[in-house]
Amino acid sequence: MSARLARQVLASILVNAVYAMKNYPVVLINTIAAPLGFLVVINFVSKGGLLTQAIEGAFIMSMFSSGMGLQSDLSHLKNDFKLQDMVVSSPASPAAYVFGMAMSEIVYSIPALITVSVLMAVFVHPTAAQALTLLGVILLMFTTSVSLGFTLSTFSSDVVQSYAFSGMVSAIFTTLSPVYYPVTYIPLPFRYVAYLSPTTYAAEIAQSSIGTLHLSSLDIALSWGILGSVTIILALIAVTKARWREV
Repeated sequence: MSARLARQVLASILVNAVYAMKNYPVVLINTIAAPLGFLVVINFVSKGGLLTQAIEGAFIMSMFSSGMGLQSDLSHLKNDFKLQDMVVSSPASPAAYVFGMAMSEIVYSIPALITVSVLMAVFVHPTAAQALTLLGVILLMFTTSVSLGFTLSTFSSDVVQSYAFSGMVSAIFTTLSPVYYPVTYIPLPFRYVAYLSPTTYAAEIAQSSIGTLHLSSLDIALSWGILGSVTIILALIAVTKARWREV
């Protein structure tokens, strides 16, 4: 990483994450409350039977919601502080700007990620291979949501609208989709609708790696392929269709 890019990333983290964490620490409760709230509910309802799946689901939800949070943050900085106009006129590239803001979202989500990681270590005891699989899944989910969040933010004209879109998309992809429980719990033919969400494939891969969902090697490869393809497509859309400069 070049010195210029490092400074740009650090500036994004300071502006978008450290400032809020330092001055408004209460906002950190939101990053923990949502994923852990669903985890507790699923655990109580299943009487502990779905604890492992719920912990994995909390990981996926934390990373996906973190990426989608980029939408409202970028919209706020673009429309209220005109930061994007300043970045456009500076030597900073769109890629550096978005990468820095994405890193700031991860920093912002550190309390939630640490909490879920501790629960994973205590209750799941993943092997190194299982941990790497889960890491790959949540990184793809984060990239997917960042690409989607950035694209939507460039078309948003008001931060209120962005918050609405961010909340709606996060709810559809992380609570209505079978992230905290196996897709087999959804009766046919509604199960086919669940497969329209990329988080369903992410959850299947994670659950299969731990052994709570039994899939064939072909099904696992297909899930990786679909998840990777969706990530690439949304990234390409973000690069080619998002409105970086106002026209």
